[in-house]
Parts: sequence; C-alpha cells; structure tokens
Amino acid sequence: MSLFKRRKPLFDWNDADLVMASLGGDRDAFCTIVTRYQNLLCALAYSAVGDLKHSEDIAQETFIEAWKKLDTLRDPEKLKSWLCGIVRFKASHFRRKEVTQPATDAHALDDYEHELPAQGKIEDDLISAQEQALLWQALEKMPDTYREPLILFYREQCSIEHVANQLELSEDTVKQRLSRGRKLLQQAMVNFVEDTLAKSKQGTALTLSVLIAIKDIAPAIKIATFGAGAAKAGSIFKWTAMLATLAAFAGIVSSYFGIRAALDQSRTKRERRSVILVTLLYFVFTFIYIIGMVSLEHFARVSTQQNIDNTKIYAIASQFFVALLITSYIVITVKMHSAMRRIRMQERLFYPEAFQAPADQIGSKQREYKSRICIAGAPLFHFRFGMPEDGDKPLVAWVAGGSHAYGLLFAWGGVAIAPISVGIVSVGIISIGAVGAGLLGMGTIGIGAIGFGASAIGYKAYGSFSALGWESAASGGFSIAREAALGAIPFAEQINNEQAADIASLALFYQSSIWMLSAITFFVVVPAILYAHMVRKRLGKK
Repeated sequence: MSLFKRRKPLFDWNDADLVMASLGGDRDAFCTIVTRYQNLLCALAYSAVGDLKHSEDIAQETFIEAWKKLDTLRDPEKLKSWLCGIVRFKASHFRRKEVTQPATDAHALDDYEHELPAQGKIEDDLISAQEQALLWQALEKMPDTYREPLILFYREQCSIEHVANQLELSEDTVKQRLSRGRKLLQQAMVNFVEDTLAKSKQGTALTLSVLIAIKDIAPAIKIATFGAGAAKAGSIFKWTAMLATLAAFAGIVSSYFGIRAALDQSRTKRERRSVILVTLLYFVFTFIYIIGMVSLEHFARVSTQQNIDNTKIYAIASQFFVALLITSYIVITVKMHSAMRRIRMQERLFYPEAFQAPADQIGSKQREYKSRICIAGAPLFHFRFGMPEDGDKPLVAWVAGGSHAYGLLFAWGGVAIAPISVGIVSVGIISIGAVGAGLLGMGTIGIGAIGFGASAIGYKAYGSFSALGWESAASGGFSIAREAALGAIPFAEQINNEQAADIASLALFYQSSIWMLSAITFFVVVPAILYAHMVRKRLGKK
C-alpha cells in the first residue's frame, strides 16, 4: 500500500467526512457541503418566504452560520437535518421581521406590467418580477406540507426518490403530497410553475458567495462527536494547537534560564560570545524550520484549491525541513560541548586572572553536587554546575543533570539519556526535548512509538505542523501514514473519517492531554529554573 495515497475526490466523501475536514479548516470540504445542499436550502427558504432573492440570502446566511457553529453539530451524519433546521429558523425569523411581507403581499400582478426584470445575479435575470409574483400567488395558498416537496421536485428536476431522500420522507408520502399539491394548483399554472422553478435552480454563484464570506472566518475547532464510543473528532486540532503552544512557551522559559545559567558559567568575553552564538544558531534553524513548514502548508492548500495535484511533493519537502531541524540540533549540541571545552581550556591558559575564584578551580566541590547515598553502585544525585572542562566525563546517577547526563531514573541537560529524560537532545522511555526520542517522545521534534510535537515521527504520531506515522498520523498540517491520517493535508488509506479517528486513538489522546500538559510544564520548566538558580548560587553570580 502506498504511503502517499491521495485522498479521494471531495464529492465522493460522505457528510461525516466533510464535517470533520471542515472542522480542521478545509474550506474546500465545506464548499462541497454548500454545493451538495444549496438547492435543498434555497427551496425550503423559498417555500417559507416566497421570494427568490431573499431565499438565496437566507440560504447563504445559513451556510455562513453553519461554518461558524459547525463545532456544535453533535452528530455529523445528521448534517442535512441540522442545516434544514437552521434555514427554517432563519426563514421564520425573516417572516416575523418583515411585517409587511413585500415579497408575499405587496404588489398585485398589474403593478408589474411595466417593470423591467431585475439586473442583479444571472439567476434573477431569468425570472422577471412579474413572473415571481405570479409564481408565488400560485404557491402561496398551498400548505407547507405540499409546497416544499413540489418546489423541490421541480426546482431540482429530480426523481421522487431524491426528493424523499432530501426531505427524509418515504417515497409513497412524497407521491401523495405531490399529487395533492398538483391538484391544488390550477391546471393553467402547472406548466408555468415547472418552467420558472427550473430557471431558478442554483448554480455556482451561491457556493462562491459562501466561500468569500467564510474566507476570513476562523473554522470551528471544537469537539464533534460521531456517536457512542467514537473519538471526539475536532479534539486533535484543538489539543495539538494548545499543547504545541504550551510546549513552545515552556521551551522559551527553559531557554531563558538555560542561557542565563550558561552566561553565569562564562568567565571571559569569548565564552559569553560563544554562548550567544550557539543560542542564535538554535533560533536560526528553528526559524528556518517554522518558515519552511508554514510556507509548504500554504502552497499545498493553494494547490488543492486550484486542483493541482502536487501536494505530495510539498508533503515530502516538509519532512526535509523536519530532518534539517533534527540534524542541526544534534550537530550544534555535540559541537557546542566540544567547542566550549576547548575554549575554556584556552581561556584558562591566556586569561588565568579570570579563574581565580574558588568555584572556578578544577575539582572544586562548588562545580558539582554528588550525593553520598548510592544505590547499586550509582549515586542517587549528581549535578554539574560549571561550564564543561577538558576531561569532564558524562554524569551517571539515578538522577543526573549537566551538559551530558545519564540517569538510571531521570536525566536533565544538553544531552540527556534516562528512562525519563529532558534535554536539548533527549533519549529515554519518556523523553522531552528539542529532539525527544523514546517510547513516548515529546518536543519540538517528537520521535517514538508515540511521537508528539511541532513535528512528530512514530508508530502513532501527533503533530502541530506535521505528523509522520507508521500506523496513524494526526496533525493540523501534513499528516502522513500507512493506515490512517487526520489533518488538513492527509495521506493514508483512511483519511479524515471515523475509522481513521479510531485507528489514531483520538479518544485516548484526548484523555491524556492534561497529563501531557502537566508533564511538559513540570519536567521542562522546573529543572531549568532550579539549575539556573544553583549555578548562580554556587558560582558566585549575583
């Protein structure tokens, strides 16, 4: 099976699929909904208010309100009934508001004899004001029960079966109501009603109007429920955005205290310049990654809207930017520690006066804290607070913290390896970092059996910008997987449907979101603050 299997045409999607895609911000999916139900809503609105122009306005307002409040739809499979309910409410409100009811009562037929047809939309030009008045006079006295199926039948020029499906009635009921409706019309008016209603059928104009109207309206990203036991469809978009935002905020806080600690460890101008340079390198590559991902997602959306099938190229390119960020973080981190050792050795040689304080002597106890309690031959705690020196070995303890920290339980530092690890590059069962790799990997780039981050790679991947999963992927941007993908730009066997949501375990993700919020906040921010505080205290910085 192909990793990049392209999604099927939107017109082949069912209502639930279109709703879910729309919740993710896919305006093309929503416009497919508009195309699918515009005639039905215009027919129901016209049946209620008796004016073609106003019926179109009411239908358009219905679709715009549906876009804004799509997250309130509890069962996406009942989309049609939900839309019909909105349009009937709006039509009823219109009739109450229009006390004089100009479209219904204002003009007799003689008043239109010398009037020209309206010069608005093309559809309006096809039916003169006189014809509209005559048409509505023929239909006005008919009960809604008979008027709705009659209008829909001739307006769409469709079968009884289709009318029954649209109005959710049995075919026998539709036949009876059409028969009774025809009898209520004078025979002389039947042909005229059929012809004029056929002329009023909607084309692409309403779809375009709705698309323009919703262009600048943010899509609903609240929870949509598919039924008992089903995943909460919109939650992935809401929670990945929230978690990514918190992760970014936590990263900024951690970076601030990390930079402060590094500057406190510095003793010469060269060392301080090196710290600033390395920090800038991290930010430059992060900025390149963000700009690249945002641009590729924009180009992919534009290509989809223009029916240009090259989104696969953008999806592949997005993973190039992910690989670039991973490589840059690892290379900078490894070379940084090597370079800082070399610079410290040189600065000690050329500027010995900068290292006269007791805390700056090699072997000083102020540079490290090592607990006397040992378990299985390893100290319970071991932290290093000074800048890396030539000859320093990685710290090994149950709980370790420093430039290179290996923890039997927990590790924090530049490179951290432990069952629970937090660092610029971290590896463990649960790992959090700029690059976090483990059974559960979280961070800017999360890699693991379950990966979560701005970009995620894993068996199950949940990302903000992109997700690359073996089984499933869920993302607000590119989602690439073998079996199931949820997102704005998905590639998989199952995409943006309930089956995909089940495979991606969205319900489990939703339930564990609070836990991940707490883990990111505690394990990233707290160690950074404590470490920076201890560096300043032990190395004599005020």
